Amino acid sequence: MKCRHCGSEIKNLFVDLGSSPPSNSYLSHKYLNLPEKWYPLRVLCCNNCWLVQTEDFVAEDEMFSSEYAYFSSFSSSFLTHVENYVSKMVDRFGLDKTSNVVEVASNDGYLLQYFVEKDIPCLGVEPTLSTAATAREKGIEVVTEFFAEKIALEFVSQGKSADLIVANNVLAHVPDINDFVKGFSVLLNPKGVATFEFPHLVNLVENNQFDTVYHEHYSYLSLTSVNAIFESNNLSIFDVDELPTHGGSLRVYAQRSDSGEQPVGANVGDLLVREEEIGLKTVDYYAGFQKKAEEIKLSLLEFLIAAKREGKQVVGYGAAAKGNTMINYAGVGSDLISYVVDKNPAKQNMFLPGSRIPIKSVEYLKENRPDYIIILPWNLSKEIKGELIDLTSLGTNLVRFIPEFGVVT
Repeated sequence: MKCRHCGSEIKNLFVDLGSSPPSNSYLSHKYLNLPEKWYPLRVLCCNNCWLVQTEDFVAEDEMFSSEYAYFSSFSSSFLTHVENYVSKMVDRFGLDKTSNVVEVASNDGYLLQYFVEKDIPCLGVEPTLSTAATAREKGIEVVTEFFAEKIALEFVSQGKSADLIVANNVLAHVPDINDFVKGFSVLLNPKGVATFEFPHLVNLVENNQFDTVYHEHYSYLSLTSVNAIFESNNLSIFDVDELPTHGGSLRVYAQRSDSGEQPVGANVGDLLVREEEIGLKTVDYYAGFQKKAEEIKLSLLEFLIAAKREGKQVVGYGAAAKGNTMINYAGVGSDLISYVVDKNPAKQNMFLPGSRIPIKSVEYLKENRPDYIIILPWNLSKEIKGELIDLTSLGTNLVRFIPEFGVVT
């Protein structure tokens, strides 16, 4: 396999999670009697540019289809996060009614709705028809395409160069990362800025976040690898924030290398040095991660089997992609996890890919009152704990397995 950024031959295995269907390919009743496509789930590391990446097996349009079921607006804490982001960007970069904001992977309008409230012109680019339709209901203009340099050139020809481009949790989701990033340098006006948010590879490695590995994530990103990708595509990083979202993320600020005017903050160099000091640019840094993933899998199975023998009912909260990675890697089915609940109506009455565990509404928990609830989107543990306080007061226990097994207190 060749690196999707620099083209170097890569053979360094980071983690092998066996095989599974794409994590967001939920099943309806009519498909339960049909076979699913399972693909190997292997991640390798390039020791030239240090981009960690999934081995290619699944086509992009197969994973991000018209029935894509991930809607960003169902997390209240994430809505607060992006509302604060919008206010910060407006103040910092002086955005107003004459500005043009573009969000790539705008999903259901979770973020752009706050620009609409401020009467700042905005445009979403979102390939999945299901989420784009919801965004349009909020009064947001959406182009249903996969973003690339070609799309950026079309926007520029229409006079839609951007003062701000937003890219939250999408940089990891693109197979041709060079073409994707090049589109930002094309679409930005000379003084424009772009921000990218993505889970930080360092947190994945150091906090055992192997369940964030799934086919939809083509890349696992450090500031080191992103800096190399940007530099080769006419973007330069001038600032970076470390965020708590998704288990620890980076927000990277970039401008055109040929015309940007933003001063480069010292924190950019500081984080690049820190990544090098912890060994991120060495093969040894990635060794041993496979064993960490296996230990968590064994802990999950031991817990589920013990609960089953004791006659206890275990269910899951959150039909999240990361949960599907965990469940399919461990080979768990509805015999050990009875069902999973989710707030998203698009997922309710469906079944998890691979395991085929049924998905129910959150309200079902009140009727059923299970003994244990595994919080599958562990990054939302605090939010979910608050939602389930009535159940926990009656004796239901909340547990999580990342970074290690523990009861949520």
